[in-house]
Amino acid sequence: MKIHNTSKGIISEINMIPLIDVMLIILIIFMIITPFFINSHIQVNLPKTSSAPQTVSSNTDKIIKITITKNKDFYVNSKKIKISNIEKELTLHLSKSYEKTVLVEADKEVSIQDVIKAIDIAKKLGAGKVGISVRTEK
Repeated sequence: MKIHNTSKGIISEINMIPLIDVMLIILIIFMIITPFFINSHIQVNLPKTSSAPQTVSSNTDKIIKITITKNKDFYVNSKKIKISNIEKELTLHLSKSYEKTVLVEADKEVSIQDVIKAIDIAKKLGAGKVGISVRTEK
């Protein structure tokens, strides 16, 4: 690194390497934290049960979630889709998934026909395990 130049005087430069390192670390932190915030934005009032529900798996990354809101909006892994496209979207997710576990989270005001339709499509596409998410009564 040249500090003095005999003909022109002092050369001053801003060292960009530490700035780039800090920005890269911040980018990595945001990439790791973002999935934790995405999953909790859909409001669903789950039905209650008096018995203790069974847990599907300890690793929720491998579970494909179908969420149905009381306005009959359908979501597959927090991505809003039309009911006509649910089969295509589930095919895409089931082809990527090793365990092929599908969990249906439906608002308690949603008709049972919509829940059965989602379960039927998942089973038809080859889902190994299909479950319905509920809340325990307190």
